[in-house]
Amino acid sequence: MGLYHKRPTVADIRALKGKRTLTMLYVDAPDEAAAASEAGIDMLSIIDPAWTPEMREAAGNCFVQVGLLYGALVTLEDYQRAAHRAMQVGGDCVYCASSFGTIKALADDGIPVVSHVGLIPSKATWTGGFKAVGKTANSAMEVFRHVKALEEIGCFGVELEVVPDRVAAEIAKRTNLVLLGMGAGPYADAQYLFAEDVLGYTPGHKPRHAKTYRNFRSELDRLQQERIAAFREFGADVANGAYPAPEHSVSISDAELKNFASKLDSDTNA
Repeated sequence: MGLYHKRPTVADIRALKGKRTLTMLYVDAPDEAAAASEAGIDMLSIIDPAWTPEMREAAGNCFVQVGLLYGALVTLEDYQRAAHRAMQVGGDCVYCASSFGTIKALADDGIPVVSHVGLIPSKATWTGGFKAVGKTANSAMEVFRHVKALEEIGCFGVELEVVPDRVAAEIAKRTNLVLLGMGAGPYADAQYLFAEDVLGYTPGHKPRHAKTYRNFRSELDRLQQERIAAFREFGADVANGAYPAPEHSVSISDAELKNFASKLDSDTNA
């Protein structure tokens, strides 16, 4: 691959289309980003509020998609400013689920943009809620036309979420967009999961397409109980005088303390 700050460029990612399946994770903390980089994950998705220089450093050689939050940003200028800031911090592309006009404006400005088709959580009411999209020929054609429209206005890639696997396969053959599959079967150009699902600490419903590789929830629950116990012990130590002990305090010699007391008396009596 070509080097750009030692990580893949858009051209590198595009060149891999049809050659191998990329790996992609949504992460929201530096330790997760660093672990993904160390594990050799190709791409990361990180939402804009969490996108900082610290996160860029933690992400190492991972190609990072910075998520611009639909609804938190509203106007075209909101998106333009956020997108440029994301790129200046070291983003490799941005995610935008706003209007075609907004997406085109970002793409026209030279910013690599990923958008979203299929089940789009922020717009799920239009497709019947949180369920698969594209299970009929007409619905599948709507997904395909959406992909082609995004291709036409200059997108670099698209998240393809919860569509039938064979529909994804047919679409993949007919677009130059990089398809980031989430619940779209094995034929997308990348397999995209949330770190919380992979690590087993999803706070609510775990999607059908998610696969869990570790049980962090039990460990996090254990650590929370340890936190409570430690805080309770600290409170008890303060209450019974065990904290602070002499080793936690700064000492002063008897002579200096006596001198200080003398100065206090002189100052008070002046």
